[in-house]
Amino acid sequence: MNVVITGAGGFIGGVLSQLLQQTKRLGEQEVSRVLLVDRRVQPTDDPLCVSLEGDLGSAEVLERIVGFRPDVVFHLASMPGGAAESDYLGGRKVNLDAMVALFEALTQVDRGADAAPIKMVYASTIAVYGTALPDIVERETPLHPPLTYGAHKLVGEILLADFTRRGLLDGRSVRLPGIVARPRAPSGLASAFMSDVLHALKAGEPFTCPVSPEATAWWMSARRCAENLAHAAVMDVSRADASRAWPLPVLRLSLRQVVDTLAQLYGEDRAGLVRYAPQPHVEAVFGRYPRLDDRASRALGLQDDGTPEDLIRRALGEITTPMKTTQEI
Repeated sequence: MNVVITGAGGFIGGVLSQLLQQTKRLGEQEVSRVLLVDRRVQPTDDPLCVSLEGDLGSAEVLERIVGFRPDVVFHLASMPGGAAESDYLGGRKVNLDAMVALFEALTQVDRGADAAPIKMVYASTIAVYGTALPDIVERETPLHPPLTYGAHKLVGEILLADFTRRGLLDGRSVRLPGIVARPRAPSGLASAFMSDVLHALKAGEPFTCPVSPEATAWWMSARRCAENLAHAAVMDVSRADASRAWPLPVLRLSLRQVVDTLAQLYGEDRAGLVRYAPQPHVEAVFGRYPRLDDRASRALGLQDDGTPEDLIRRALGEITTPMKTTQEI
């Protein structure tokens, strides 16, 4: 099985590539080669991986991807929320134009007359839901992205579902929640505080939080996210609805719960290191998430981190055991 990861030099792409290097499998199938695509890719000595640096929208890069003859593509490349909001043309080029070019290029891969379409796992986002959400978010909840990034991702979901309907690709869109813990560096993400608080309190450093203690978000560790992406490539979606889009199961936690858990793990003094300075625009987008009906996702074998303690320990690299999946439908 040949696998392509776009955005392989990014946070989640890097964790996913490490996971495939560790397991060398997707489900029961052995991974033969992995093509890591990004403008810049961390070098690896693993013979499983081949790096391809360049702009995803360029004809040369797309030609190389087609020539690799992938069986599975993880499309993670994107310009993140805050950056896409401030640079509309740049966000459109990466999040829409390059995406469409990739989808169309993959339809040109020679897979033989009887071969199944390429499986495309598309990293969408919970930002498609918007703000002012109901008490529980369900599959029927209307989608109203509050930012350009979320709008771009929703367009991607719709296009991939249409490519799937036409038999051109086998699409699986998964909506990623707040993923932690990103490296402590500028990321262009307004949700970066969710990672920064973990790093700061583990290190015993003071932290100013842009949301209130009661701000509630949907959380997932990067490791569990990568495991879910890998599972999404092999889960049986033959009876799924036409949208082919699912939210990843989440832990719904307030900042107070996260801080209290960090204090339990790393020292009771940690809670006193946090100063809350809520920013209304940040709290409105990232601090008011209600309950999520993710039963359909769980039935497909997708999982959350289990407990707040495991979330934090997995996010900070202290738990690396692979998740075990089952599928009910």
